[in-house]
Amino acid sequence: MKMFNFEETKGSPIKHWTKGVLLDEKARMQLHNIASLPFIHKHVAAMPDVHWGMGATIGSVIATKGAIVPAAVGVDIGCGMMAYQTSLTAKDLPDNLHALRCDIESLIPHGRTDNGGRNDRGAFSQLNANNEARWKSLEPRYSEIIAKHPKAKAFNTYQHLGTLGTGNHFIEICLDEHDTVWVMLHSGSRGVGNKIGMYFIEKAKLEMEKYFIGDYLADKDLSYLVENTEVFDDYVGAVEWAQEFALQNRESMMESVLLALNKHTKAFTITDMAVNCHHNYISKENHFKSNVWVTRKGAVRARKDELGIIPGSMGTGSFIVKGLGNEQSFCSCSHGLGRVMSRGQAKKEISLEQHAHAMNGIEARLDAEVLDESPAAYKDIGAVMDAQSDLVEVLFRLRQVVNVKG
Repeated sequence: MKMFNFEETKGSPIKHWTKGVLLDEKARMQLHNIASLPFIHKHVAAMPDVHWGMGATIGSVIATKGAIVPAAVGVDIGCGMMAYQTSLTAKDLPDNLHALRCDIESLIPHGRTDNGGRNDRGAFSQLNANNEARWKSLEPRYSEIIAKHPKAKAFNTYQHLGTLGTGNHFIEICLDEHDTVWVMLHSGSRGVGNKIGMYFIEKAKLEMEKYFIGDYLADKDLSYLVENTEVFDDYVGAVEWAQEFALQNRESMMESVLLALNKHTKAFTITDMAVNCHHNYISKENHFKSNVWVTRKGAVRARKDELGIIPGSMGTGSFIVKGLGNEQSFCSCSHGLGRVMSRGQAKKEISLEQHAHAMNGIEARLDAEVLDESPAAYKDIGAVMDAQSDLVEVLFRLRQVVNVKG
């Protein structure tokens, strides 16, 4: 059964997996703008969590030949998910989970203060022993990038290894249908990736001005870099580095969460059910018999039998999935639920009482600072999963019992 909707545009067509879920007009317009680019391969794919985003539509999969749009990748380069299944079960957890949450929060910097400056609570003040080897492997290539592009240098580099960040980034202790304990987290390349993204987005706009192309774009945020140019190669190299930083960041945090969990439970092991996947990134892949660049902005690769994670909101659980390898989606699926309220709207319309009710039974913060991440700000989890039943098979449904937000 064909699950996607087909939409003609003035450029390439759009295929969107949005049956039963909202595709708002702002997001639709963005998708049409992307589809107008001359180097789109076959079509633009939109996942069921699709919604408007800075630069390009979140929940979009864009295959291109000969060019990449840095703003379509975005500034949260390499953002993604990691999950471990443990040998623990629900009965092995303490009755009161507050101390466990506090220990996780004490080990992992989260949030942001001091405008990201020296007193930022979301960064380490110095390189800790846990991350010394990680940064040692990352730093030489980063130095090469910055030597050539000094304006891409971030204030915090190693200070963000093993840190959570803000927004929709989170750490959770979860239970599956069999009451098995999982550890799951969501973060990316932090400040260092953000700076790389912003720098090359501006470089792409300068390239458009240089060749008098900018005025012909439907949106200047769709400024692009052309393959086989020096700046294109530099961007791809920098993004690949940021994606590796993001992966290392998640692995570092996972080590810290497991330390905290071990303090409150009996000895445990990690099973072979482990996932670490990006959902904001670029990849060279073969689709429809052509080698192309695939930009997934808020989408997860879902090749045949490939494991992935589709998180819900902070109160609605998540899914461990196995890809079905659907070529029409460029072997992709959603990266979450997708917003139905902007952050500002959510903070105005969702009360603390409503948020507390939605988070009943979950050890989490219940203050006004997290209202923009409350479950009501997101699409319905059942509808989103139903809309992509031809993209993934659900292996486990997870429900969180501890939630840590940035």
